Amino acid sequence: MGQLKKNKTLAILGGPHKNGVTAKMLEIAMKASKDRGDEVEILYLYEKEIQFCKGCRKCLETKQCVIKDDIVGIVDAIKKSDTIILATPVYWANVPAAVKNLFDRLLGVAMEETKTFPKPRLSGRNYVLLTACNTAMPFAKIFGQSTGAIRAMKEFFKTSGMRCKGIAVCGNTSNKKEVPAKVKCKIERFFR
Repeated sequence: MGQLKKNKTLAILGGPHKNGVTAKMLEIAMKASKDRGDEVEILYLYEKEIQFCKGCRKCLETKQCVIKDDIVGIVDAIKKSDTIILATPVYWANVPAAVKNLFDRLLGVAMEETKTFPKPRLSGRNYVLLTACNTAMPFAKIFGQSTGAIRAMKEFFKTSGMRCKGIAVCGNTSNKKEVPAKVKCKIERFFR
């Protein structure tokens, strides 16, 4: 009998602080994924050289960006993954510029334009979204801080054809050094 294929998880830290609450949320998710038996790779987005999208739209034809920088390796990692975990802080009710730039550069990899609706190119994968916000709950949701970032992330992954396995939000992070137990348990459940 052959060996079962291990699931591959790509964990992306979309914030600049490797010891912040967002990074700690990602560590919890990575551990839960590893405990399940998955092979996990981490990508620190702020350490990558990713130029801004030029808006040429050639990627929609070629299925890859014409700019050859670190996006090439990121695309390879995404295509080899069964699950993608994106952990990002909230900046002005949205994702940080590095995450938005990643989404822009993945346009042709993620979707094909048609005369009606975009056709997904990354179907069959799962995603988990983790975000942290300085605004306290429930105000982070009421005033659209965390919901703005989640909306932007969900739009990318949904258009790509991926399935959501969970979303976790940690509010009031300016007063926290650790991930609250309730949020930790929620993240761990995504990988059961």
